[in-house]
Amino acid sequence: MGKNSKKYKIFHLYRERTFFLFISPWLIGFLVLTLFPMGYSLFAAFTRWDGITEPIWTGWNNFENLLFNDSAFWIGVKNTFVYTFISVPLNLCIAFILAVLVNKKLFASNFFRSVFYMPTIISGVAIFMAWGYILDPASGIMNYFLSLLGIPGPGWLTTEGGAMPSIIFMQVYNLGTPLIIVLAGLQGVPRMYYEAARIDGASSLRQFWHITIPMMSPVIFYNMVMQIILALQVFMVPWVMTEGGPNKAIYTMNIHLYSNAFRYSRFGYASAIAWVLFLIILVFSILVFRFSKYWVFYQED
Repeated sequence: MGKNSKKYKIFHLYRERTFFLFISPWLIGFLVLTLFPMGYSLFAAFTRWDGITEPIWTGWNNFENLLFNDSAFWIGVKNTFVYTFISVPLNLCIAFILAVLVNKKLFASNFFRSVFYMPTIISGVAIFMAWGYILDPASGIMNYFLSLLGIPGPGWLTTEGGAMPSIIFMQVYNLGTPLIIVLAGLQGVPRMYYEAARIDGASSLRQFWHITIPMMSPVIFYNMVMQIILALQVFMVPWVMTEGGPNKAIYTMNIHLYSNAFRYSRFGYASAIAWVLFLIILVFSILVFRFSKYWVFYQED
């Protein structure tokens, strides 16, 4: 028994060492590339630092200036919230409806599934540059088709009123990931629920409302959380299209962060913006999780 116990301990120790050996690349990467930068950015948020010279401790000065003296930051907050509150519901609803239609295996459903997902696997910059040509007020395809109908084309990205709807439309078009997630969830709903409802005389609409939506609520919840986080961090679309213009019409919090860090070399101030954005995302996430108990249902419920 003593020899067997010793062999078991040696084997167990070997397995532990092997486990840590295989996980060490990820662990080292997490510590060096994630945890340390986060910790240093928290320190930098309380300093005046240009990224080259020694940081100078300023206490809460960056946060005070950001919250009470920086009008551009509040423009970014407003635009980010407007973008989030409009784009997220649109994205979720359109992705859900298209997934339901594709799941019915209608004519060419596999083709449309590929078409809807295609923007996700293409470079985002390339897609948004293409949209820039499409929405160009002088030579864009969109205004050309409107002119054929006798409608004067607006300046989609060159006017304050047209810039925000344009980037929301562009981002909603890129709904491949939430659509595929919803589609996978729909295919996991047990068919017996629909068969029982059909026997009881429930219409297709009642089946959708009382079976599909409750059974899909965990998937909707997951998509909602991810889309809110991504929308609050929006940067690429408004930056590639107009760099936040015209007149800061699509100027977001992340553009303000980027501008302060890489245009003005105010890395301490940019770190303060990053942590305020982190807290905003954290509050939104907590609220969504807190209220999820009222509308998210699981099979065991």
